[in-house]
Amino acid sequence: MVDEIYEQQEELSSQEETKTQETEEEVVEVKEPSAEEKYNELNDKYLRLYSEFDNYRKRTSRERIELFKTAGQDILTDLLPVLDDFERALLNMDKKADVKSIRIGVDLVFNKFKTTLESKGLKHFKSVDKDFDPEIHEAITKIAAPSKKMKGKVIDEVEKGYMLNEKVIRFAKVVVGE
Repeated sequence: MVDEIYEQQEELSSQEETKTQETEEEVVEVKEPSAEEKYNELNDKYLRLYSEFDNYRKRTSRERIELFKTAGQDILTDLLPVLDDFERALLNMDKKADVKSIRIGVDLVFNKFKTTLESKGLKHFKSVDKDFDPEIHEAITKIAAPSKKMKGKVIDEVEKGYMLNEKVIRFAKVVVGE
């Protein structure tokens, strides 16, 4: 009986060896890529990524240049009818001797021009009788205030100030009372 047990153990150990050899062969079949293959693969990925980024950079640069070239196109397109109206007014000034009708025509063109600019976000801000604010005003001169309550306030506006979408694009040139 002991002999039978030894035979069974030998048989089991030989089966295990066979299985171990088979799994080793399978492991050998799953071959890792060589260092040169890994290098080539990573280099290829790098070159593709670099090329893609370079194309992106060039494309955005072209788009940005194009945007700067045409940035004012919409406002200029809206101002063309005002230019046409001014040309018509200039032609009719020579033909008409009536100053009132010329004045009415010029007022119409001015209002059209002002409305077009306001529709694009341009706003005039009032300065007279307001406290002097260096964020929106530029003091040209100081004069004696006509009354005590006018000290530090804007007495006269020499040039209007304008804002474009809540940003000051031209400071109001003012005279301040002291």
